[in-house]
Amino acid sequence: MRGKIPVEKIFVACVATALITFAQTGASSAHSGTAEEQSACTPDVLSLCFWEIPSEDRIVACLNKNIKKLSPDCRKVIEGPPDKDSPSDKKDDRSKR
Repeated sequence: MRGKIPVEKIFVACVATALITFAQTGASSAHSGTAEEQSACTPDVLSLCFWEIPSEDRIVACLNKNIKKLSPDCRKVIEGPPDKDSPSDKKDDRSKR
C-alpha cells in the first residue's frame, strides 16, 4: 500500500508547473515583460491571480483589477512609467520658462 503524498508537495508541484507554464506562455505574448518585470510580479500572480495561469491576458487583467493589493515593485510594472504629457509635467515646464 502506498503512503499519502503530503499536501505541501502537491502544492509545490502545482506552483512549479504554473511557473513553467507562465514562463513559456510569457515568451510569446505581447504582454511579456523583462525577466526583472516578471520576477517583480510572480509573487503577486501566485497569490492573487493563480487561477488565471496560463492565460497571460487574464493574468494582466487580474493584476490590473487588484492593483491596490500589488507589491510596490509589481505595481510599478503594471502602471508603467509616468506620462511625459501629464498635467504636473506641463506645470513644471511652464515654471522653467
